[in-house]
Amino acid sequence: MSRHQVSRETAKRVLKALIDENLVVSQAGRGTFINTATTLIKKWGMVIPFYSSNIEQLISQINIHAQASGRKLEYFLHYNNPDEEMRSIGQLIQKGYEAIIVVPNYDESITGEFYRKVHPGKTKIVLADNTMAGSYFEYAIQSYDLGVKRAVDYLTETEKGNYLLLSNEKWQGRNLVFEMMKQTFEMILDLKYPDRKLFLSSDIMELTSEFFTKNKIKGILTIQDSIAVRLIGRLQKWGFKIPEDLKLVSYGNTELSELFTPSITVVDCKYGEMALRITQLIKNDPDLSGKQVVVQPNLIIRET
Repeated sequence: MSRHQVSRETAKRVLKALIDENLVVSQAGRGTFINTATTLIKKWGMVIPFYSSNIEQLISQINIHAQASGRKLEYFLHYNNPDEEMRSIGQLIQKGYEAIIVVPNYDESITGEFYRKVHPGKTKIVLADNTMAGSYFEYAIQSYDLGVKRAVDYLTETEKGNYLLLSNEKWQGRNLVFEMMKQTFEMILDLKYPDRKLFLSSDIMELTSEFFTKNKIKGILTIQDSIAVRLIGRLQKWGFKIPEDLKLVSYGNTELSELFTPSITVVDCKYGEMALRITQLIKNDPDLSGKQVVVQPNLIIRET
């Protein structure tokens, strides 16, 4: 995988904004330094783009390790805004948080230069969940391409038909996570089933019964459990039987997917393992091999 690229103009704009707010100091020949606290407090901060069932699951798992370590976990929203993401990190470092766990904005090419150059002092920064493979910084992420492959292998077991990849939001700018999932899905279809087509939607409200019938949709991959629940309700209302008429896989494995009826087949993100690896990175655990951890998701087949 190639490393994320960001223009010099973007990097300069971001760093200038942080310097103007007195959050960082730029020193020629040495790099960019956060104005750090002299002593650390026993808190971990988690900076996230939004609150969802999937992210709630990750927060819950990290909180287990934080409490076991005698630390308080707090989370902060950056609303998928790169400037707000970096500003929040600077503020938490200034306040002396021991660790900062970041689920980045969806266009990570904008913030890649920031994480590569920033010097957070004693505070530990660990990136989580998204697509940082090939980048310079410490992270515990999941292999989205492997997760999509396992979902597609399951969905394509059915009779010939087409497929839907369903997101739930329209953010400004690029969504590198959705792009990776789309590219992986399309690549598998091109190699194995060139006569089958992938449809895309980022708005569940635009979907109709006629859409599924007209386009011969036989398999659906949703990127969050909460979307899957909403879609299943609509499909049942329209008279579709799952999995008889079409199969559905959700990317997540939160309580929603397990407790909902019918229970939902999922790509298990393994948030428990991700939380453990994040904690090991924070603590510089010698048992952890390497500073860049990629968790391998599994497929759990249930009733859809």
